[in-house]
Amino acid sequence: MANKFAIITGASTGIGFELATLAAKDGYDILVVADEPLVEAAAADFKQFGTDVQSVEADLSTIEGVDRLLAAAGGRQIDLVCANAGRGLGHGFLDQSVADWRKVVDTNVVGTLYLLHKTLPAMVARNEGKVLVVGSIAGFIPGSFQAVYNGTKAFVDSFTDALRNELKESDGVTITTLMPGPVETEFFDRADMMDTSVGTNPNKSDPVDVAKDGWDALMAGKASIVSGWKNKLQVAAAHITPAAVLAEQHRKMAEPGTAD
Repeated sequence: MANKFAIITGASTGIGFELATLAAKDGYDILVVADEPLVEAAAADFKQFGTDVQSVEADLSTIEGVDRLLAAAGGRQIDLVCANAGRGLGHGFLDQSVADWRKVVDTNVVGTLYLLHKTLPAMVARNEGKVLVVGSIAGFIPGSFQAVYNGTKAFVDSFTDALRNELKESDGVTITTLMPGPVETEFFDRADMMDTSVGTNPNKSDPVDVAKDGWDALMAGKASIVSGWKNKLQVAAAHITPAAVLAEQHRKMAEPGTAD
């Protein structure tokens, strides 16, 4: 058993899988979670690095799912949390079912907040711990045809900034926000966005690179990191571009039927 323990959510594929790989390589025992059976195969892969690996299948859009994850930790001290689990949803808001958009809000916002609310007090009490929350540059852009998702990421980006300030006296606890742009993962397929320009764009970021950016920033105790120089430029432009213009630009990327 290693002397450091990490929880990584959404670890079956994509950024979460790569973050878990980095944690295991860095000597962390890890507890990985996803809402699909594939997390067990991912866990088997992580074991090659020689640390203890536990996996749990749980729906982190529910309080019960987060509680199930925490119960699997068995009361062990949690040194690091990567709150990566997230869900997207394409198409127009009025065309989405309540159940579908509620799942996005509950996964990206409620589940993330509840996980932090349960794990941070012990870190603050001992003034030691690291948290990585995966936000998005989508939080800076009104997301036409992806409105709920972008709204949840705006919440996450803002919330982590505020929480970081609230906990500034606990200088041994760091909260890092990773903000990637579009990444080559199953995200767009699961969000029903493979008929869009952004969903079929072959130039999306590699999750290996995004995870490495996030991990390096986390280890350095940085407040936030925008992954990729193009995304850094996009965020800078978003601060000075009118919201209506940003929304129209997003429409061209995310409106159904815009795929090349």
